[in-house]
Amino acid sequence: MTSTDPRPAISDFSGVLIIDKPAGITSHDAVAAVRRLLGIRQIGHFGTLDPFATGVLPLSVGKATRFAQFYLKSRKAYEGTICFGFSTDTYDATGKPTSEPRTVTLDRQQLEAVTRSFTGRLLQTPPPFSAKRVGGVRAYELARKQQPVELEPVEVEIYALEVLGVEGEVAHFAVECSGGTYVRSLAHDIGRKLGYPAHLASLRRTAVAEFTLDRAVTLNELERAVREGSAERYRVPLEALLPDCPELVVRGREEQSVRHGKQFELAQSLRPDRGSRPNPARVMALLKIVNADRKLIAVARHVTGSLYHPDLVLG
Repeated sequence: MTSTDPRPAISDFSGVLIIDKPAGITSHDAVAAVRRLLGIRQIGHFGTLDPFATGVLPLSVGKATRFAQFYLKSRKAYEGTICFGFSTDTYDATGKPTSEPRTVTLDRQQLEAVTRSFTGRLLQTPPPFSAKRVGGVRAYELARKQQPVELEPVEVEIYALEVLGVEGEVAHFAVECSGGTYVRSLAHDIGRKLGYPAHLASLRRTAVAEFTLDRAVTLNELERAVREGSAERYRVPLEALLPDCPELVVRGREEQSVRHGKQFELAQSLRPDRGSRPNPARVMALLKIVNADRKLIAVARHVTGSLYHPDLVLG
């Protein structure tokens, strides 16, 4: 390896990099760029971000790629703008207009009343230009051919939706929602309920689960850090993943048993329902198993009663 090679001289870079994705590239492009920088093939992501959107894109590196199963439905947060006056076929600013432009004067109180009706659990129809499959074909492939796209509505949850400001025909907003929510559809649907055609004009993701924008690194910053040999400072280690998940320390034969993927029974003294008044509602669905050196060796899933199974065992 020459001195100009940007890759870090470390043997194991397993963990998560919180990338601040720029506009104009896909999530796959970001993954490819980091693969080149680190010289590591095993890299994935926790949740796709549309090419025109920016912000938090957690990339899993090495052993962390196996944690994707725990982040599929993670809570996400965004800030963005909705432009009222015309709609587009993609429901965002990259699409072709599907309505004639209209002059719009937004009433903030009326807009806030409408947005309140979009909080909680609701059925949302994905946009035609989406990766959802229709008869085995991606919806966007049919939409590009101008073929009819009929997608079934899916249940999503909007935890919070706030109007941050109104400037002419543009509304600034912040939203926290469940995984699988299409913010483009949300903008489109708000416009329809308000009586104006609308589209998502800009979008910036500020959080995915515990991964937040204030800890994110741009691709340029990461490249510079790799060249300086300091990329490690941006890595979220395996032990820091799933921060709300309780830990169980194992030693000796117990550690070896877990490493071999054997089920185990949680000791009475460690159960959340210990005492005279059991509380089944507090059963821990997942446990992070660490060894005496506080290294994460497995994630175990609750089976039944006090029985757990190491679903993910790290080598």
